[in-house]
Amino acid sequence: MSEEVGMQEMVTLKTIAETLNTSNDLNFMLDTVVGKLLELTGLTAGWMFLINERGDYSCVSDYNLPPALLRKDKEPMRTGACWCVNRFRDGRLNHAVNIINCKRLEDAVEFQWGDTQDITHHATVPLRSGDKMLGLLNVAAPAKEHFSDSELALLQGVAYQIGSAMERMRLYRAEQQRADLYAKVGEFSTALGLAVNECSNSDAFSVKVVQLLGQHYDWPFAAIIQQKNGMFVLQATYAEGKVLATSSVLVSSETANHMNRVIHSHRATSLSAIEVAEILSLCEPDQTMKSIASGMAVPLPYHTPGETGVLVMGLGTAGPVQADLEVLEALAEHIAAAWESLKLAENRRELARLEERNRLARDLHDSVNQILFSLSLTAKGAESMLSGSEQQHPAAEAMKDIRSLSQEALKEMRALIMQLRPAGLEAGLLHALQEYGTSQGLQVVVDRTGVQSLPRNIEEALWRIGQEALNNIRKHADVPTAEVTLKLSDHEVVFTVTDQGIGGAKRPKASSGSSLGLSIMKERAESLGGRLELVSSSRKGTTVTAVIPLPFESV
Repeated sequence: MSEEVGMQEMVTLKTIAETLNTSNDLNFMLDTVVGKLLELTGLTAGWMFLINERGDYSCVSDYNLPPALLRKDKEPMRTGACWCVNRFRDGRLNHAVNIINCKRLEDAVEFQWGDTQDITHHATVPLRSGDKMLGLLNVAAPAKEHFSDSELALLQGVAYQIGSAMERMRLYRAEQQRADLYAKVGEFSTALGLAVNECSNSDAFSVKVVQLLGQHYDWPFAAIIQQKNGMFVLQATYAEGKVLATSSVLVSSETANHMNRVIHSHRATSLSAIEVAEILSLCEPDQTMKSIASGMAVPLPYHTPGETGVLVMGLGTAGPVQADLEVLEALAEHIAAAWESLKLAENRRELARLEERNRLARDLHDSVNQILFSLSLTAKGAESMLSGSEQQHPAAEAMKDIRSLSQEALKEMRALIMQLRPAGLEAGLLHALQEYGTSQGLQVVVDRTGVQSLPRNIEEALWRIGQEALNNIRKHADVPTAEVTLKLSDHEVVFTVTDQGIGGAKRPKASSGSSLGLSIMKERAESLGGRLELVSSSRKGTTVTAVIPLPFESV
């Protein structure tokens, strides 16, 4: 008899092993193997719980449950506690054991949930793979209140097989997920390369990056945070198919601590759902995302000195797996490389612009400037010839006017050439304006407050505004001096050009060229997000004030 039992156990284990190897679909495999186990052992009902590290359980498979446990979409199997799960959580369940009775079925009888099919007890077997505990296998039959040692040993052997198969499937899914994630890295990198040519600045680039991450990956949330001079700002966030923030927002000190932890780790790091929610609340205070269960972050390895960034992703799963972290580090490398390409492209565009202006300045100098100079000499010679006669020739006065106009045009052309090619900026904005004022016959007194360095585009805009203001002083103020002040604060630069001349008394009407010059000055200030103010009176002179906000990078 014992030999027949042994053969039956061997057949059962062999059949279960074959069943476990028929599919890589976990739910299908578990349903099939539970049904096959019950068929071979003569039991009638069975179910499996998977239990995570936090003790949360879920019923992943069941077979022939009594109607009392099927009520309300199997609510008794999804909620509440029971003795077998409690023992698993407490670490007291290491071997297949008899459970005296089933609390879920006891509750079904007490609260009259329905027919229990006379099932009161079940055997509980831990599912494990090596030392890793995965969950529980419960099996039962009507009126069966005890399981023999041989039955428990068989169930334990089956449970080991199931646990090993589950771990094999987990590893298979992890490798499949890793392959899918890395395949998307290539697609993301290609799209990112195209984005470099579309973006004109770092803010637009950050927005494009989070958009592409949302398009290529199933992660529900993406954000880029940058650090400058110890301060963290939120550059862009993307959630549920839309951009939530497109401008810099200072992060809280608590979030800054999280970001410092990520930067100092030099690798991808897990974040809690609360830490991700803190970042989300910076751009959408009332926004909540139930789909975010955890998060991860990685430093962006920019090679530009003084620049550091952090890429933050929200996840819909309880925590990032190793594949998520590995892929996130690969994405960070691609983003940093694209960032450097963007900076190089900006530099190339700036150099091309400067080269074109230098070429134009050279062409004007070699052509129009020389023609005006020749015209001035010719007019001067003709004037000398005509004025040398005893009786002044009627054309002598006209030649004098021609010479005067040509010299004035020559002076204007030289000023224009200097504007196209501001060579004096190498020594600083104020020094360049002093030199320019001297060339215009003005004594320029300068004053500076603050030690920050101005971004190149702002310095050049102020140079152009200052040139135009000094030109107007020379033409209209009728004074030999001017004052130029530069005040730098943490967030803006205030630039003023002042004279004590006759103010608006001799200013041309709005239709003249001076009005165009003023419009250009305003456009230069407004193009940088600033404003231009002009105050003029016949008693107090004229003050031109440009207020330009400083970008975060220069603070």
